[in-house]
Amino acid sequence: MEITSPPSDHQQETLNQPAAPRRRRTLLLAILAPVLLAGCQVPTFGAFKGATKTGSTTFQLWQGFTIAAIVVGGITLAVMLWAIFAYRAKDNSIPKQRQYHIPLELTYTIIPVFIVIGLFAATVVVENQVVANPTPAATINVTAFQWGWKFSYSGHRAVVIGQTTQSPIMVMPADQNVLINLRSTDVIHGFYVPEFNFSRYAQPGMLNTFTFNAHTPGLYQAQCSQLCGLYHSLMYFRVDVVPQNQYRAWLAAQDSKTSPQVAIAADGAIALQNNPGVAIIPSKNNGVN
Repeated sequence: MEITSPPSDHQQETLNQPAAPRRRRTLLLAILAPVLLAGCQVPTFGAFKGATKTGSTTFQLWQGFTIAAIVVGGITLAVMLWAIFAYRAKDNSIPKQRQYHIPLELTYTIIPVFIVIGLFAATVVVENQVVANPTPAATINVTAFQWGWKFSYSGHRAVVIGQTTQSPIMVMPADQNVLINLRSTDVIHGFYVPEFNFSRYAQPGMLNTFTFNAHTPGLYQAQCSQLCGLYHSLMYFRVDVVPQNQYRAWLAAQDSKTSPQVAIAADGAIALQNNPGVAIIPSKNNGVN
């Protein structure tokens, strides 16, 4: 005759549990497991990853803020739903009142303060990186005007200009600190490169400086982001990030074919474009590159 030992306390407790809650817990675990395993790679939350060093840092800050918002929002929603369903009115009697739970009040006061301090500190670190201007390997002078862009290169005769619907190209080397001197000849314009996660005003009478260090070669679309007049919507340009040897070759080619007269003519074209008595007739081409 087979003799079986009685079940242990843990086994007896498991046997006594209803099957429905166990199934619900199993189903919940099955749903959450893929989500947790997929969390090895944080999503972009609709932002660009950044083609520059500061653009990538800004993107990571955006990810951190979004994750913090999701966590805080999720906890807040869970507590609200718990309060709604756990303490909903079952009859007309007044439920038991509770107040002055000091540990709980300290918890939900101190934790948000530390969250805000952490987010503020991370923002300061990233902003300091964005506004820092380390020693540049190249300097590009950017002039915005109604409705086009001019790019000239310090120490070189190379000049690129595009007017109205033209889309001039600002060539810059990869993996190098490139200082940008940004000016405007007329009204406020916006220098905006979406995939750099960067935008800065071009203001008349003011020089704005910033530095790019692009780690990903490629051709990036850019545009004016500040309403600046009739043809604002057509004021595009492009940024071409190329390897250093290709950048040096491009500069040498531009220097060899660019005469002082060409630079003067480019300045004259900007002056003509700024003349309110001259009608602007948009024409599509790639500008002078």
